[in-house]
Amino acid sequence: MAIYDPKSLKAEEFINNEEILATLEYAEQNKNNEELIDAILEKARPKKNGNSTVCAGLTHREASVLLACEIPEKIEKIYEIAEEIKLAFYGNRIVIFAPLYLSNYCVNGCVYCPYHLKNKHIARKKLTQEEVKAEVIALQDMGHKRLAIEAGEDPVNNPIEYIIECINTIYSVHHKNGDIRRVNVNIAATTVENYRKLKEAGIGTYILFQETYHKDSYLKLHPTGPKHDYNYHTEAMDRAMEGGIDDVGLGVLFGLELYKYEFAGLLMHAEHLEAVHGVGPHTISVPRIKKADDIDPTAFDNSISDEMFAKITACIRLAVPYTGIIISTRETEATRTKLLRLGVSQVSGGSRTSVGGYTQDERPHDTEQFDVSDQRTLDEVVAWLMENGHIPSFCTACYREGRTGDRFMALCKNGQIINCCHPNALMTLTEYLTDYASDRTKEIGFKMIEKEIEKVTSEKVKAIAKKNIEDIKNSNRRDFRF
Repeated sequence: MAIYDPKSLKAEEFINNEEILATLEYAEQNKNNEELIDAILEKARPKKNGNSTVCAGLTHREASVLLACEIPEKIEKIYEIAEEIKLAFYGNRIVIFAPLYLSNYCVNGCVYCPYHLKNKHIARKKLTQEEVKAEVIALQDMGHKRLAIEAGEDPVNNPIEYIIECINTIYSVHHKNGDIRRVNVNIAATTVENYRKLKEAGIGTYILFQETYHKDSYLKLHPTGPKHDYNYHTEAMDRAMEGGIDDVGLGVLFGLELYKYEFAGLLMHAEHLEAVHGVGPHTISVPRIKKADDIDPTAFDNSISDEMFAKITACIRLAVPYTGIIISTRETEATRTKLLRLGVSQVSGGSRTSVGGYTQDERPHDTEQFDVSDQRTLDEVVAWLMENGHIPSFCTACYREGRTGDRFMALCKNGQIINCCHPNALMTLTEYLTDYASDRTKEIGFKMIEKEIEKVTSEKVKAIAKKNIEDIKNSNRRDFRF
């Protein structure tokens, strides 16, 4: 029997089944233990230490107790603290990105994904470099600055050389005032050498969803193909870190396995990265399984309600206070509105999950990876965020200034977000409003910028940001950043 060890590099030791089962039993025994719950909530609450905000975070056991808690007033307290943490470390900024699907060729047999090898209904497509350019121009014309590229696992059709070539192409496209300034990468687990190549190509975050941490379920859900190797997949982030990538993103596909098990495994993975590499996940994504070609989500009997989904998100925010939490267009506008308050800090907008979808007038369905629930345009998403009090941010400054990994976490923890990320968000929002927004969105946005710029506490930074904002509005000068 494997022994639980968060510092181990072996998957069965840092994601330890016996530890997860013991955690779930402990949480069940203490789910109505008010004294313990109050102590955990107090530990989670952000506290001021001079100019810095300190947040202890929670262990997987502590957070699992909160997730199991059934006391309504304590659940409301969880939500309240989640919002406090989000505002303390990220303010009211919401980072915006779009996925770009490069290829749906895949050799795996994942039973929940329409890309699986045996699916003969889906049209297989791989973008040429000219098609990549066309997609990027379409995304730039929408106003996007940050992409997450996606591809199935296929060593013949989608080798690492193809991914690198696509990244280089994306960064090379400069259309009107548009640039893609950060490319995050969501591809299959690979070697240290290949992660080093991705780092050299200038990627932002390397994202890999675990799908499920329950090993027996994982093996059944991935019956064939290289993804069947649970240990190789689960240990991928350590290889990525060894290859020099210090911003990594975790995630599970909620609905494949029992959510309490997944939640504990996800937090144990975050604890492992912190213990071994000194920095936790840059992002955590919270997708739920959705309908897609050849995939019926009702075949998976572990689906979760909207209310439990909100509680999971809030508890992740309490447990891993500094991470960016991502919610995609898998979710409806109503669900995304609620979760923004509970800790989400990144959203996709105007997304198309088909290969080559952005150059089509109508959203194509034949190559989609999942059905998009929130089908609003980017302009509509930007306006909606602002109407709900959030600043849409297209900022990529930290990545390009080398503030990644532990350097970003230090910035986040020392209270300098308001003098760095806040003005950067407002300047990139000004770019969007000036170059791409509808008249209505411009009206809402410029009023918000005028109000929000006054929150910058450094008078020097405020003065520079105000001048830059005016320069953006009145000239073709772009890409100011702190």
